[in-house]
Amino acid sequence: MSETIAKQSTVADDSQDIKNPRLGWMIGFLFVVSFLGLFSLVPLRKIMIIDYKLTYPSGTATANLINSFHTPQGANLAKKQVRTLGKLSVCSFLWGFFQWFYTGGKDCGFVNFPSLGLKAYDNRFYFDFSATYVGVGMICPYIVNISVLLGGILSWGIMWPLIGNKKGDWYPADALGSLDGLQGYRVFIAIALILGDGLYNFVKVMGKSTAAFASQVRSRRSARTHTFAIDTSAVSFDDKRRTELFLQDQIPKPIAYGGYLLLAAVSTATLPHIFPQLRWYYVLVAYVFAPALAFCNAYGAGLTDWSLASTYGKLAIFAIGGWAGAAHGGVLAGLAACGVMMNIVSTASDLMQDFKTGYLTLASPRSMFISQVIGTAMGCVIAPSVFWLFLKAFDDIGIPGSEYPAPNALVYRNMAILGVEGFSSLPKNCLTLCYVFFAAAILINLLRDMTGKKVGRWIPLPMAMAIPFYLGSYFAIDMCVGSLILFVWERINKAKADAFAPAVASGLICGDGIWSLPQSFLALAKVKPPICMKFLSRSINLKVDSFIESLSR
Repeated sequence: MSETIAKQSTVADDSQDIKNPRLGWMIGFLFVVSFLGLFSLVPLRKIMIIDYKLTYPSGTATANLINSFHTPQGANLAKKQVRTLGKLSVCSFLWGFFQWFYTGGKDCGFVNFPSLGLKAYDNRFYFDFSATYVGVGMICPYIVNISVLLGGILSWGIMWPLIGNKKGDWYPADALGSLDGLQGYRVFIAIALILGDGLYNFVKVMGKSTAAFASQVRSRRSARTHTFAIDTSAVSFDDKRRTELFLQDQIPKPIAYGGYLLLAAVSTATLPHIFPQLRWYYVLVAYVFAPALAFCNAYGAGLTDWSLASTYGKLAIFAIGGWAGAAHGGVLAGLAACGVMMNIVSTASDLMQDFKTGYLTLASPRSMFISQVIGTAMGCVIAPSVFWLFLKAFDDIGIPGSEYPAPNALVYRNMAILGVEGFSSLPKNCLTLCYVFFAAAILINLLRDMTGKKVGRWIPLPMAMAIPFYLGSYFAIDMCVGSLILFVWERINKAKADAFAPAVASGLICGDGIWSLPQSFLALAKVKPPICMKFLSRSINLKVDSFIESLSR
């Protein structure tokens, strides 16, 4: 939405399609939309958790982890894991602090270390010593990290150099950073991959959800018809106790229904004041469909552990943006509607995951719901405040090549432009390439599913491959280093790696993240790093040396 991102798009960059971040409206927006998802599916929690017995793999895994802490062996292991996490957090924090001293200028420091050579560095292939991405690489499955690296090799190693040779033919030679040039290919081909992957998984999850839902309905009808049938399935004492507690501590349905209607009414009246382009009837239509979409997403997540909240957000971008039209701020209206829809759908799915965790750990559903409300309220203040702090501390947020390029911001804005403006703004042959990669994403996913788990697990993920198309491969190399560390560790001692690798990875991520707060305070206080460590080629270094010598004469 911001002017910084809009300038990179070069189209739909007038005032009606721009809204710069301000702390006040961001907090207000989150308070208005963030609670609807909590109320949208509360009446269906019994159906989804007990009747349909949806697994919610992440929620189940969390519950098993919590339950393991309440055993003597689990408590002892948990203490060791916490100590490991603390040690690695401190090390990661100190490493970030040490790196800061060498970032006294543009493109300075370890984050710009041309570890694979200057030519590779120019094509964004280098190891940037990021503890965060190394930790992420240790957590992500191997196939995700390999997919990201393959995407970087395909794009920055092959495609962009080849398309770059068409400068002056396919796109204007002076269109350096705009979407009329090479940047347009980077952004829109990545969008095509993301949309192809998202559409395939949306249809796949919806198909599985519909089939499973129909099967559940048929089995329930059959059970009612054959009243003489006896349920002989064994139910353990633990399951009976869990069900009893889960049903005993009910959240009254009038509160759930009334809460959703009240919040929807307040939001419908308020959001047009925050975003004048988002008419009240756009918001009303979104809230009419939101519970059904939230149910679909929560049901699918219960079956597959895959939340498609971003896909529903993209649907809102195209639906509301196209409805509003280019002349009435359709880009900003679509982006705002995306934020509204993603908030509702993802929150509802996350709440069901937590209800599953609570069911398995004998936690009170009402207490969990209240805790979610309190946590959401805290997040509505803390999240935008931290973002605002970063925005004030770092002037280059959202700019390509900066420490915080915010690639998804440009991707989502250009999706909104596509939904409103159409394909007329794309450079030559870009649309053809988008069609090819959109189809390729669907075919790769289809191949993964048709070949079975044994072969399919070696086929790369299109969504992961799309990420470096715009950003580059530097973070992919970091993540693969994390994978390599984990792989070697598992070969040496798999039991220890399984127990402590998540703690090590979390420590690396947390320490680096914590350092960013004092770093932002230093930036706000105008405290600059004392040293600039930069790498030059031999020829450029000779020119620099001769220039310095000429000054000293």
